[in-house]
Amino acid sequence: MKIMLIDDDSSLQTLLEQIVRRKGYDYCCAVDGESGMEMLRREKPDLLLLDVMLPDVNGYEICERIRSERRKIPIMFLTAKGDIVDKSIGFKAGADDYLVKPFSHEELMLRIGALLRRRARRDGDGPQHNSEKFVVGDLEILFGKYEVLLRGKPVALSSREFELLEFLASDPGSVFTRDEIIDQAWGDKGIADPDSVTVVIRKIREKIEKDPSKPRYLVTVWRVGYKLVSHL
Repeated sequence: MKIMLIDDDSSLQTLLEQIVRRKGYDYCCAVDGESGMEMLRREKPDLLLLDVMLPDVNGYEICERIRSERRKIPIMFLTAKGDIVDKSIGFKAGADDYLVKPFSHEELMLRIGALLRRRARRDGDGPQHNSEKFVVGDLEILFGKYEVLLRGKPVALSSREFELLEFLASDPGSVFTRDEIIDQAWGDKGIADPDSVTVVIRKIREKIEKDPSKPRYLVTVWRVGYKLVSHL
């Protein structure tokens, strides 16, 4: 898979190349919007990292142009601008995620992985269940049956709680962002928000965790999202 960056900061260009190549991705980079659009068409990357403040046009305009061409490539803004107004503009322009500089290498790669998984599921290449259930520790999740067992006894989950937990169990150990969870469990970002996810996660933990304040199964990955552990 290939990661592309559009950013005129030479130090960030070098850093990003080191990070993504270390993880096994191919990499290409453009320094402004116009050359970036040409490179996008030529290189056909799997994910685009896009700065907001570019020398020629701003990143929001580039994002809108990409979406107007009906390109479905995941787009993540990388920017020093962190207020909610800029984020709102970015998402309205068609961005999938927004990461404020400075950021940790780990958080960047977790978000890249989440966006690539979302694209794979959309294209029908996402993870498939290899069995009828997922088991970790004393927890069993029975796929498609709306049934969860803890130490062999049924756990009373709502349909949404089960669907969220089953979604995480579809790729245990991987981190899912709140937006991914909303897409799966609610189907519409307009009727849910990150606080809704937090509430449902808390309710699930109260039912499956011995100590919900120190979860063993359903854990938080700070600033990114949640994951269901693959082993204990």
